[in-house]
Amino acid sequence: MTKKIFRSTVLASAMILILGSAFVLGVLYQYFGKQLDGELEKEASYLAYGVEQSGVDYLEQIKQKDARITYMDASGTVLYDSQADASSMENHNDRKEVQEALENGSGYAERMSKTLSEKTVYYALKLTNGSVLRVAGTQSSVFALMLQLVPPVLCIAVIMLFLAGFAAARMSANIVKPINELDLDHPEENQIYEEVGPLLSRIHKQNRQIQTQLETARRNQEEFQIITENMQEGLLVIDAYTIILSGNSSVWRMFQVREPKTGESVYSLDRNEDFRKVIEEVLGGRHGSAMLQLDGEYVQLIANPVFRDTKVAGAVLLLVNETEKMERENLRREFSANVSHELKTPLTSISGFAEIIEGGLVQEEDIRKFAGRIYREAQRLIHLVEDTIKISQLDEGENPYEWEKVDAYAVAKNVCGNLKEIAAKKNVHLFIDGEKLVFCTVRPILEEVIYNLCDNGIKYNRDDGTVSIHLQDLGESVEIRVKDNGIGIPREDRSRVFERFYRVDKSHSKSIGGTGLGLSIVKHGVTFLGGTLKMLSEVGKGTEITMTFPKERKTNL
Repeated sequence: MTKKIFRSTVLASAMILILGSAFVLGVLYQYFGKQLDGELEKEASYLAYGVEQSGVDYLEQIKQKDARITYMDASGTVLYDSQADASSMENHNDRKEVQEALENGSGYAERMSKTLSEKTVYYALKLTNGSVLRVAGTQSSVFALMLQLVPPVLCIAVIMLFLAGFAAARMSANIVKPINELDLDHPEENQIYEEVGPLLSRIHKQNRQIQTQLETARRNQEEFQIITENMQEGLLVIDAYTIILSGNSSVWRMFQVREPKTGESVYSLDRNEDFRKVIEEVLGGRHGSAMLQLDGEYVQLIANPVFRDTKVAGAVLLLVNETEKMERENLRREFSANVSHELKTPLTSISGFAEIIEGGLVQEEDIRKFAGRIYREAQRLIHLVEDTIKISQLDEGENPYEWEKVDAYAVAKNVCGNLKEIAAKKNVHLFIDGEKLVFCTVRPILEEVIYNLCDNGIKYNRDDGTVSIHLQDLGESVEIRVKDNGIGIPREDRSRVFERFYRVDKSHSKSIGGTGLGLSIVKHGVTFLGGTLKMLSEVGKGTEITMTFPKERKTNL
């Protein structure tokens, strides 16, 4: 801005200087022209008196002759000329100034010399005897006058332009200084030129609008961040060049990245072929999805393109952890396969025995034995179906019973009574350690849980072994521990013993019996009752399973 003001000021000064000089020269030209006319008229008047007294002799006696003097008779014949031989000069009767003088007593004329660029002014005066006296003077043209004045004018112009430049620099600096010192954060507080007032008012208004918009953007950003940071799903936003624009903490956790990768290529997170294919599809303007395996977990990648003016400007990637879902699906399939297998075995036996009896291939005395086998297989089938129904009910949160205050000691005593005969056959001793322990629970489910733990402890015990139930009051919760000194559980099987139909010793399981759902029912039952489950086991020394339940029922259960 300073330079523009400086250039404008200097240019204006130069224009004014040129126009002023031309104007002054024109005025001077006119002034000197009129002055020349007056001088010629005076000189002619002085000379006329001398000529009338002495004739041509008077003119020849004049030594100082600044102007050209021509004297002619009434017919226009030249009698005397101060600059030329009169006898060789042509008749001047056709001259304009001479004709005017003969008619009016005086005449005036101007003629331009093309070669000399000069103007000659003629003044003629008629004398009393009828002769004409003419005086002529020369005046340079404006162009010639300017050429003569070029050197001094150039010097003056240079000086004037230098002074104008200096003055323009100072003026522009002084004009711009207040503008440069404007407080744009508080434009309404500036005291400056009135012409800038509307601009400052507009800036003040725009500042308020910008502040409002920034505040709105900040709130939106905070809300967006709060929402995305509390999402369990991973969220990524990338541009058309695969550069990560933003991401929430969940996505960094899924990719096991310690620090956000904002500003880097999305391929720095995963170079898996499926991942790259989805990115290429979404940046090509198509929806994409894939199931990724990240650190042993199943993650569903869903990608949608973002369009701007029909062009792909980027993409939004949503990553959902589907590990639990996949595990449930695998468990469902495994459960279905196990149920089918477990049902098929007793049904095959029943069908086989019935077919033999129907075919008359069994002797009379063996029918009772075959009927017993059919009964046992049917009972096994019934128990399997009942246990399966129990697990399904627990999975669905179904509870046909009421929550009530129950004495855990009484439940444990009842379980020991029901298992007394089975324990005696295995030569296993049952013990209860504790006293009356009352808390809010579902009695049938609690009894089923303790029964299955004790039943397992008897089945997988040694001769003359023990199974003990320990009851303890922890204040706001109760603890029930079932401990045996049986065969124990190997380390590699401990994480799977609560799965449906999982058996540690598959070769020995058939002889032991059971459906393989006992511990799975325990796990689901404890969870349904709002408790926690912990297991300690060592091969050859036995197993201890601890259950902890709150004394009062939680409202969210």
